[in-house]
Amino acid sequence: MNVSFAASPQSSVGVEWELHLVDLDTLELTPAAAPLLERVRAVEGGPIRKEYLQCVIEIVSQPRQRVAEAIADIGEQLDLLREAAADLNVGLVGAGSHPFSHPMDQEPFHNQRYDVVTEHNQYWARQMAICGTHVHVGIAKRDDVLPVTWTYGRFYPYLLALSASSPFWDGIDTGYASQRTMLFQQLPTNGLPFKLKKWSQFEKLVEDQVQAGMISEVNELRWDVRPSPKFGTVENRIPDSAPTLKELACEAALTQSLGEYFARALAEGDTPDYLPPWLVRENKWRAARYGLDAEVITPNPDERILPLRHGLENLLNFLAPYADDLGCADELAVGHDIIARGAPYERQRAWVRDGADLREVARRMLQETAANTPIAP
Repeated sequence: MNVSFAASPQSSVGVEWELHLVDLDTLELTPAAAPLLERVRAVEGGPIRKEYLQCVIEIVSQPRQRVAEAIADIGEQLDLLREAAADLNVGLVGAGSHPFSHPMDQEPFHNQRYDVVTEHNQYWARQMAICGTHVHVGIAKRDDVLPVTWTYGRFYPYLLALSASSPFWDGIDTGYASQRTMLFQQLPTNGLPFKLKKWSQFEKLVEDQVQAGMISEVNELRWDVRPSPKFGTVENRIPDSAPTLKELACEAALTQSLGEYFARALAEGDTPDYLPPWLVRENKWRAARYGLDAEVITPNPDERILPLRHGLENLLNFLAPYADDLGCADELAVGHDIIARGAPYERQRAWVRDGADLREVARRMLQETAANTPIAP
């Protein structure tokens, strides 16, 4: 099966941000997406879009060369959404999960695509009350797409830990920094990407899955990192939904800077240090479980196990020159602040330790997203 890849400018960036819709009186998830989309006059393929569940909405930037431009797109649409949501007594929350609303109570939209998801996945489809951050990075050469895709997986713990924001689920503390990560991998075409070397192998994989009835088109491959042939990008789908624009920009800057690093290395006939897929899988679990407190496995035989916080500091410092060239140095540097002051899941748990119940946690999550900046515990 032929899968065309529409190359795009190297290291261009696009951001997709999923947000929970919350009733301001009850603080529960609320199925307000349809009236909200109507109020902002959303159109198919526009910057404000529906998602699978009626309690979720998505904002999408234009393809940009700079992270700041993409975040400005998001911010402009966010202002429109806030105004319309206020009229409906609805608030917006950036997080991987809502702390106490029952996922089984949330209703999906009904169309052919979503009805297939619901019917096929049954119980697990009804658990998908989760929100993520997706960052597209432009790829100029098709031959780079697959190496870049699986190399992002090598850096999975760092891409997740900065954004992990789903420790609470259905009223309990799961013990995980990112419950969303564990849920999302339950669907059959989700999870880590396969290590493919040639585009023809990817085309064969798509053909096999179409013939087997697993998918009907390539965008139904919902890997944690995946090629996006239509847009000429590789799409990082690892992060939880960022609570604030500041943290959203940091995640986009980290993804873009890594992509530029990979592209330059490939142009020089090199690739970043390889890690076997069974260790990438273990690192994914460790980051979802422990967040910034994880100990990650590295390709370095002299430093096989590394505290994630230390590794992330090293990575941010290493990528700083790439970020400077891309114009996102300030956004990347926010990563140091997150390490020092607490990732989103750490802030939520700190509020509870200080006496907040989960309703109060939800209220503070609303306040964070509204303020565009983290609230210190």
